[in-house]
Parts: sequence; C-alpha cells; structure tokens
Amino acid sequence: MYLPAIIRKPAVSLIGEKCYVSLIEDLNFADVDCIKYSLSKGLGFGIVAGGCIVKIPQILSIMGNQSAQGLSLTSYLMETVSYAITLAYNFRQNNPFSTFGEIFFIQLQNIVITLLILFYAGQHAKLLATFAGLIGLTYCLVDPTMVSPMLMANLYAATIPLNLASKVPQIYTNFVNKSTGQLSVFAVVNYFAGSAARVFTTMTELDDPLMLSGALLATALNGILLLQVIIYWGKGGKKSIKKE
Repeated sequence: MYLPAIIRKPAVSLIGEKCYVSLIEDLNFADVDCIKYSLSKGLGFGIVAGGCIVKIPQILSIMGNQSAQGLSLTSYLMETVSYAITLAYNFRQNNPFSTFGEIFFIQLQNIVITLLILFYAGQHAKLLATFAGLIGLTYCLVDPTMVSPMLMANLYAATIPLNLASKVPQIYTNFVNKSTGQLSVFAVVNYFAGSAARVFTTMTELDDPLMLSGALLATALNGILLLQVIIYWGKGGKKSIKKE
C-alpha cells in the first residue's frame, strides 16, 4: 500500500522507514517487533499529549476553591525536584522525546501547583524562594559543566527512592484525613494509566534499567493513590487545612 507523501513522511518519522515499509507498504502484520515499536510510539505520544493537561483540573480545582486542602507540599516539592533530575537526564541522554516528553509538561504544572500551595498558605516569601530555587536547580542539572555525567547518572538513580518518598506523604495525608481533599481524580487516573503505559514504552524503546525501575515504581505508587480515590470517594474528611 502506497500513501501520499503528506501522510508517508510523518508516518516514517514516527515509526521509521523499516517498520513503515513492513507494516504499511508490505502489510506484514506478522512483524511483531514493528507492531510493538509502533504501538510504543503511539502510546508514547499519547502519554505526552496527556501530560500537557493532566494536572490542569488540579490547578483549576485549587484556584476555584481558593484552597490547597489535602495536598501535601512535601510531596509536590520532592516530585518537582525528582522530575527536574529526570528531565535533565533524558535531555543529556538524547532519548526520544516520546519516551519522556510528558515529564516536561507535568513539571511545569507541578511548579504552578507548588506555588499555589504556598500562596494559599500565605507563605509568599517561601513562594519566591522556591520558584528561584527550582529554576536554578534545573539550569545546573542541564549544564554538563556543572553536573558531571557520572553525577547525573547517580542523581537519576536517586530519583527512584525519591519518587517513593514523594508519593508517601500524599498517601499518608489521604489516609489520615480519610479523604483525598482537593486531589484531582482526573490527575490520579491519568497518572496511573500514563505510568503503566510508560513501562511498556520503556521496555520497547530503551535499554535502560534505571528508567524501567522508575516507571514500575511510579505505577505501583500511582495505583495506591488510585485505590485511595476509590475508597474515599465522596468523603469530605477533616475540615482543617493541613499545612506542611
């Protein structure tokens, strides 16, 4: 099957010349490797697209309620630092954008949420210091003259336990309050689906045990948060705002 150039070129850019010829031109649907690779690419860009909006409902919920009740500042700070390291690692490894692109968009949204938590807690001085600190950290991580490749790899390895530590405070907050507060259901569901799909794309496109371990851990922790959303659905929990 031969397609017009306007369709062929984007398809080749997405799945490569070899898989395009095998699947599209030769209609070789027995080519399992190309089918897995094409599915991985499709999932990857789907995850990136979802990452563009995954936390928008969370941001709107905070602003609409003028409250960050039930959200753990500790969790968001640790997650934001972890994502800054993950972004820098992927950029410096020259990994395909489809394998990590959602992290870039989620990171931007994480920064907004972190600042909103501080804003509604009345901690305006900490808000400015936190914003400046996160920008400075990102700059240092991307610059190889400031953070060596070996140190970068070690920092990325450290994000695996850091991701664990970043989710635990939110999980604990939900458990104590018997409620997920202003935690966005949309964000939690998409986080779980995205991290589960990322396990598949990482196994298919990258030979990186560190990234695979991180994806598996994220899926497990997001699964716990999803379970809490189901258990505490419709429960208001405690009225007091938890400040951290």
